[in-house]
Amino acid sequence: MQARLIINGKSDKTSKVLKSGQRTADRRFDICKHALKAPYFETENGAAYLGDSVELLRSLPDQSIDLILTSPPFALRRKKAYGNKDADAYQAWFMNFAKEFHRILAPKGSLIIDIGGAWNPGIPTRSLYHFKLVIAICEMKEKTFHLAQEFYWYNPAKLPTPAQWVTVERIRVKDAVNIIWWLSKSPKPNASNRRVLTPYGNAMRSLLKRGYNSGLRPSEHIISEKWGRDNGGAIPPNILIVSNTCSNDDYLRGCREKGIAPHPARFPNEIPRFFIQFLTKPGAIVLDPFAGSNVVGQEAEKLGRKWLAMEVREEYLKGAKLRFSVNV
Repeated sequence: MQARLIINGKSDKTSKVLKSGQRTADRRFDICKHALKAPYFETENGAAYLGDSVELLRSLPDQSIDLILTSPPFALRRKKAYGNKDADAYQAWFMNFAKEFHRILAPKGSLIIDIGGAWNPGIPTRSLYHFKLVIAICEMKEKTFHLAQEFYWYNPAKLPTPAQWVTVERIRVKDAVNIIWWLSKSPKPNASNRRVLTPYGNAMRSLLKRGYNSGLRPSEHIISEKWGRDNGGAIPPNILIVSNTCSNDDYLRGCREKGIAPHPARFPNEIPRFFIQFLTKPGAIVLDPFAGSNVVGQEAEKLGRKWLAMEVREEYLKGAKLRFSVNV
């Protein structure tokens, strides 16, 4: 049997398939950029657009995006500078986007929505708006989304709010978790937890070294010998612990120097980095329709993915430029 040349651990046949897939992705990206027309700014791997994202989304071809990763304005009690919506009207507002998301998403693509909860006005009870929203998205007629999994972003640095219930009357604890919905068109979207393994702890490294005690546990779970295999890292849980405390990074310093108002609710880079690695391969197209300061685009650029960003406020896109080597 004739041997095949191995290039970077892959056969020449596999390498040709990967290159062909990359060319296809590049063509899709070029088609998307052409459909959206003039970007506000662009890089080698991405483009940012100024405008109402509902209108911009309608210009994109069907099944053209591999991952939609976004943090839309939350339905908060206090109005923010970026224009958050009321909880009562939130579902109707968001469904205009959800229909377009389904149309433009590739068959095995994913939709990631980071969405904070809200308190009901004047009383110490929680709104159900973000739970109603995910149910509505998954039950759209003829546009089925699946709830692949829910994630929880725990931010230890969150302030103890609302103050009346948490620090004055002290009848509630601080709300320190955002829900992140992972939705998909297919029950088995593109994903691999091997790309987001975390380092083994000391206990697991010791266990791998001395051997694993397989067999039946008191819980009646059966632990096979495969549990003692070194897989290069631990499978992460669906709880992401990231403190959002950055107050003097390059982006904020650049905004101060240029007199640009920074976006007040920025993703910590670790959140989009995790999902981009988990749900896409290099060359995939990542879209953020509520880009803000465009942390998603910055991480996509670093990870070798293509990216598209949409933002309705020009001031935020001026600041987003500072994340890339483009003229401001």
